[in-house]
Amino acid sequence: MGFPHEHRIAFRPATGDVLVEIHLPPEVIVPAARGYRYVKNRDETTVLPRPEKERKEIYASVLAQVALRTVHEVLTIDPDRVVSGVILNGHVKTVDRATGQEVTPCLVTLSASREQFGKLRLSQVDPAQCLRGLNALVSPNPYDLEPIRPIVEFDLTKYRLMDSMDVVAGLDSRPVLVKLTPTEFEHLIRQLFEAIGMEAWNTQASKDEGVDAVAVSKDPVFNGECIIQAKRYSKLVGVESVQALAGVVEHKRAAKGVLITTSWFGRASHDFARQHGRLQLIEGPELKYLVKEHLGKDVIPGPVPPKRRPSR
Repeated sequence: MGFPHEHRIAFRPATGDVLVEIHLPPEVIVPAARGYRYVKNRDETTVLPRPEKERKEIYASVLAQVALRTVHEVLTIDPDRVVSGVILNGHVKTVDRATGQEVTPCLVTLSASREQFGKLRLSQVDPAQCLRGLNALVSPNPYDLEPIRPIVEFDLTKYRLMDSMDVVAGLDSRPVLVKLTPTEFEHLIRQLFEAIGMEAWNTQASKDEGVDAVAVSKDPVFNGECIIQAKRYSKLVGVESVQALAGVVEHKRAAKGVLITTSWFGRASHDFARQHGRLQLIEGPELKYLVKEHLGKDVIPGPVPPKRRPSR
């Protein structure tokens, strides 16, 4: 069995990063035999088995070498230095020994800038130690296919994205958010998530089941797609909107769903979001704080919600 050549590559102009997803060789790439011995008196050849510890060490080194070689090739084929860094996820296509089903666990994930990688003398490094020096995440037991969470994992091909517009620049003259057009409000929310430190894109209207924006983070703790819905409302946002977002999160297999409004949610909505576990609700007052904190703008979200009656 040879080395696989399957890969996916995406370039993100906003950051200059290239996201690379590669298929790594499976553990059977390391021969079970260390060598062979010919027994003259029996006229036969016997196998000299390779110790399991040695097989595991060789396999870990192979994965590290493939990861480093891939990053090196991406950067060296870019003489104009358009690419500022590489984010790599290495998966292996194999069969789960417990279920017999095909799986693709991630065994190596790393993020390296051009400057950081350029300081390496690859001919002199120990591959495994080099990955540790790059703060890569590596499976603690790659030979046993123990998976790790990729630094970034997302697939934007399932969304219809649209070009961005700058709404923040005009907020000084129109600070009342509820007076923005729906499109302007959606782009404002996208800019807010970018200012928070995520990468975000707006989706085309009526094309993504109510998804107004998609955001992703490089944080390995919060990993994956965050689906965002923006409600420019002046009244209560009903619980059906929260339930609909939960359905979209499950359908898109997103890590999280965020529903942001200029108004407020009822108790049933908050209860549903807590029970779901992957939903976050942001009301007008919190939105005002976030815009001030991350965009430096004083805004008026919308009407003040009525006082809630205490529960009996």
